[in-house]
Amino acid sequence: MRVRWISVPLAWMLAAVMATSAVAADGPHTNEHYVLISHAADSDVWWSTIKNAIKQAGDDYDVQVDYRNPSDGDLADMARLLEQAAARNYDGVAFDIADIDVLSKPAMRIAAKNIPMVSINSGTAQQSQKLGAIMHIGQPEYEAGKAAGERAKAAGIKSFVCVNHYSTNAASFERCKGFADAIGVDARKSMIDSGVDPTVVASKVSAYLRNNPTTQAVLALGPNSAEPSLQALERMGLAGKIYFGTFDLSPVIIDAIRKGQMNFAIDQQPYLQGYMAIAALVIAHEDNTRDPAVITAKLKANPKFQSRLTEYGLQPVYTKDGVSSGPAFITKDNVDTVAKYAGQYR
Repeated sequence: MRVRWISVPLAWMLAAVMATSAVAADGPHTNEHYVLISHAADSDVWWSTIKNAIKQAGDDYDVQVDYRNPSDGDLADMARLLEQAAARNYDGVAFDIADIDVLSKPAMRIAAKNIPMVSINSGTAQQSQKLGAIMHIGQPEYEAGKAAGERAKAAGIKSFVCVNHYSTNAASFERCKGFADAIGVDARKSMIDSGVDPTVVASKVSAYLRNNPTTQAVLALGPNSAEPSLQALERMGLAGKIYFGTFDLSPVIIDAIRKGQMNFAIDQQPYLQGYMAIAALVIAHEDNTRDPAVITAKLKANPKFQSRLTEYGLQPVYTKDGVSSGPAFITKDNVDTVAKYAGQYR
C-alpha cells in the first residue's frame, strides 16, 4: 500500500482530476480508495504525524489512501479539493473543518453522493453533523484552551499573549479564547496574528513583549508559532523566565520542555485523527453503516488498532458523536514517555 501526498496549487484542478490512482494494495480491499484532505500548507510539519497515521491505517486495512492539501494553505483551494473528491467518487472522505462557511457547499456535494465522510481536527461535532459527516475526531479546542488557562491561573498568571499563526481558522481563536476566559482577560486584545514565516513570528512576539513588558505568559498554537517564539524569548533573555505553553508537539518543543523553557504542551494526539478517520471510513463503507457506535465498537475490537495504541501510548476518549483525541498535557514530569514518538506518531 502506498499513500500519495498531493499538495495542490491553484493550477492543479484538471490535472488532479485526471490523476492516476495510488498503487493498489494486495488483499480483498484493493479497489477501495479513500482520501484525507487538510487545510495545511506544505510548510506545516505538524501534519506529518497525520500523514504517517493514514499510511498505517491504509496498511492495516489494505486500502488505498491519498493525502491532499493546498500547498499554500488557501482555503478556497481546499474547498476545490473537496469538490474534486466528490467528482472522483472516493469510497470515503476525511477532512478538517477549517472554516465551515467556506467548506460547507463542497462537503454537501460529497454527502449528496452518499460518500461516507468523517471530520477531524478543526471544527466541532455539531458542525460535523451539520455537514453530514458520520463523526468528528479531534480535540474540543475551546475546552483545551480553557484547561491550559486554568493551569496558568493556578500559577498566578493574569496576562498573556496568544501567538496565532493561523488566524483564518476558527479553532485557533477558540484556543486563545479558552485561555483568556480562564484567566479573565480579553482574548482579542491579547492575540497577535503572526503568520507562519518564522522570522516574522519571532519579530512580532519580540515587538509585543517590548511594548507590553508586564505580559506574564506566552501561548503558542503549534510548532509554527512555538518554535520562533522560543527563539524570540531566548534572544530577549526570557526563555525559562516567562510562563510559556503551546499546543502540539515537535522535537524542539519536547527539548524545550525538558530544559524548563516551556511549561507545557497540549497533545491532541493527531495520530488518532488520521488513523481513526480512515479506519472509520473503511468500516462505514464495507459495513454500509453510518452509526458511530457501531464503528467505534469495531475499532475497539480491532487488534491491529489496539496494538498501535499500546505502542504509541495513545488514549482516545469515545463519545456519542465521535472521538476526543485531546487535550493531554505534556510537562517535564511526563515528557520522556512521549518523546520517542514526538513529531512522528505523537
